[in-house]
Amino acid sequence: MAAVEAPPFIRTIEWDMMDKTKFFPLSMLSSFSVRCFLYPLTVIKTRLQIQRHNHMYNGMIDAYKKIRAAEGWAGFYRGFWISSIQIVSGVFYVSTYEGVRHLLGQDNVIGRLDSRVKALIAGGAASTVGQTIVVPFDILSQHLMVLGITDSKRGKYHMDKMGINPLGVKFEPGMTHAKVSSKIVKLIYQRDGYRGFYRGYLASLCAYVPNSALWWGLYISYQEELIHLFPEWFSHLFIQAVAGTLGGFTTTIITNPLDIVRARLQVQRLDSMFSAFKVLWVEERFQMFTKGLSARLVQSASFSFSIILGYETIKRFSINEEYKNYIRW
Repeated sequence: MAAVEAPPFIRTIEWDMMDKTKFFPLSMLSSFSVRCFLYPLTVIKTRLQIQRHNHMYNGMIDAYKKIRAAEGWAGFYRGFWISSIQIVSGVFYVSTYEGVRHLLGQDNVIGRLDSRVKALIAGGAASTVGQTIVVPFDILSQHLMVLGITDSKRGKYHMDKMGINPLGVKFEPGMTHAKVSSKIVKLIYQRDGYRGFYRGYLASLCAYVPNSALWWGLYISYQEELIHLFPEWFSHLFIQAVAGTLGGFTTTIITNPLDIVRARLQVQRLDSMFSAFKVLWVEERFQMFTKGLSARLVQSASFSFSIILGYETIKRFSINEEYKNYIRW
């Protein structure tokens, strides 16, 4: 008697296979949860990138200890509520990624493209849309991350020798987070107008578009290689999470200097990417390639694993009934 063959499983759940009324709310909830959990790493990474040499923090562990001692746990969530608006841009990001990849998969558009090429192009397009929405909020949250020191018991600000104040914000007794945020917005507008909220926009595109494109392309590549390495019964979801982590590691190492330039342009108010590179080279020399890299690698690995685990799980929960027998957990 011939053995019954197992039905072929769907390696990639496509955009038209999902119920969007389930996908979007679950995607936003997942994105917010991951950002909430990993935001302290973003704060540490940003402070390591902004500092000159190591005059404030000597690495990721030292930064953690000093922030914890000087500011309490509140210091790790400075600017979080402004940054959390990124979950809205995340909806546009995912929609663009899936939409472009779906479009490129149509035979009558470009022809049959390799899945890695589709992911690379779609990832770049998604990042362009996402950065256009999120840069103003990113600028504000970064200023809050490095500004002064918080008294966690009262939720009020006072200046400290470890604080950076590039806008010259004048502190007053009893200033709350909301008042400081409002002051920063006013100062940015007074100095640069609306253009100030897109300072470093080109640098953001140069840092994040290649990062996003490479990450998605490598994610598909690593996934295809890992599927061949592991036995058929092994969890496909775990393979995808590992592939995302490896993709995050690779892209972080490649794009680290660009991310530092972006952060410095937005916070230290330098004139151009060239100026930022020049200042960075004078200050750091070859250390510019590894500045803040440890924190960024930990952040990237944690973020990539968590995001892919949540993203692919949500896609499985959102898949239409007719495809449920063809997915593998």
